[in-house]
Amino acid sequence: MDILLHPTYFPSIAQFTAIVNANSVTFEINDNYQKQSYRNRAYIYAANGKLQLSVPVIHSHKERQLYKDVKISDREKWQLLHWKSLESAYRTSPFFEFYADELRPLFKLNSDFIFDHNLKCFEVITECLQLDIKPQFTTLYEKDPETLTDLRFLTNARQEQPKVFETYNQVFTEKHGYINNLSILDLLFNEGTNALPYLENQIQP
Repeated sequence: MDILLHPTYFPSIAQFTAIVNANSVTFEINDNYQKQSYRNRAYIYAANGKLQLSVPVIHSHKERQLYKDVKISDREKWQLLHWKSLESAYRTSPFFEFYADELRPLFKLNSDFIFDHNLKCFEVITECLQLDIKPQFTTLYEKDPETLTDLRFLTNARQEQPKVFETYNQVFTEKHGYINNLSILDLLFNEGTNALPYLENQIQP
């Protein structure tokens, strides 16, 4: 299956399940930015339950703005906050220290655009998973693509109807129970080298 989707901030397990099981991956580069989507946010499992990590962006006064043109706001120390949140949530997980050195530079990276930053996050995560994926990019926007399976809806948290995936060990399961379809970071820190086989065995969204 050849899939079409958006690069997002540390994609969800649903997105990565589709990516891992696809023949090819094409990223949409010609769509308009939409607020309240996974483009600039990810969800992790913190001590008090599900926690949203949001990258602050600069919204244009124009009615429409291309996703690739949306800039990251540098007014907040969001990277420091996100890394501290990850440390607090996952420092006792089995594989946090194993991947920390690879991931930490992303939280010191000076990216101007959220699209470019998400691509870098995607690149590092695929390296952690030992996946060799070279995504392609759209050349124009198609509402109903004919040659690709359209999974762009996975980016919109309000439209997404996530599958219930197999459970795996999570740090705070005994406190809050299992939380489905979090960021790929949750799976990586908890399952490590078992993360890829886990994704390959899930039913695609």
